[in-house]
Amino acid sequence: MERILCVLIGYVCGLFQTSYLIGRLHGIDIREYGSGNAGTTNALRTLGKKAGALTLLGDILKPMAAFLICWLLFHGPHPENWKLLCMYGCLGAVLGHVFPFYMGFKGGKGIASMAGMGIIFGNVPMIVICLILFFVTVALTRYVSLGSLLIISAFAVMNVVFGQLGWLADMAPPYVYEWYGILAVYVVLAFWKHRANIGRLLRHEENKLSFGGKKE
Repeated sequence: MERILCVLIGYVCGLFQTSYLIGRLHGIDIREYGSGNAGTTNALRTLGKKAGALTLLGDILKPMAAFLICWLLFHGPHPENWKLLCMYGCLGAVLGHVFPFYMGFKGGKGIASMAGMGIIFGNVPMIVICLILFFVTVALTRYVSLGSLLIISAFAVMNVVFGQLGWLADMAPPYVYEWYGILAVYVVLAFWKHRANIGRLLRHEENKLSFGGKKE
């Protein structure tokens, strides 16, 4: 029951569609421009760097809000698995971002919100490796989608590696494997939402991001 409640709490937090609201402030529906995606990359391409940065910040903060609420509710009553419950809260925030009911379940792709989860739960080596991997990939290829898929995959793999080395020793083994399962959901969700991008990458038709903020 606690897991479901945490997912619901996170889902409500995730419903704050940053790029959509910023687009409305500019007099547009972001879903009708660029890629049609209500996320950071499309906000950057369509509305510029400031809008892109604000969207990124807002989307990162959503899982952090979910984490805080879940932590306040369950840190004391459930010391044995509060971290897992907070992870469910972050998953709910990503689901709220990706599948907002009031937008026909068509939101963003969730990478920025997944990054917020990674900042919360990743250790310093994980975060540094993911940042380097993302920026090097985007700098060399200018494919934001490729960098996004690589970092969520790398984060999940590193969690398993560090987890097996004892990084998650504060959780009982059943909770650790449940943790891995949630991370697998993040990866599957990321690849599913990027399925069109993957097709374009394979056909060498994916849009590239210029450092001026406009696609090629």
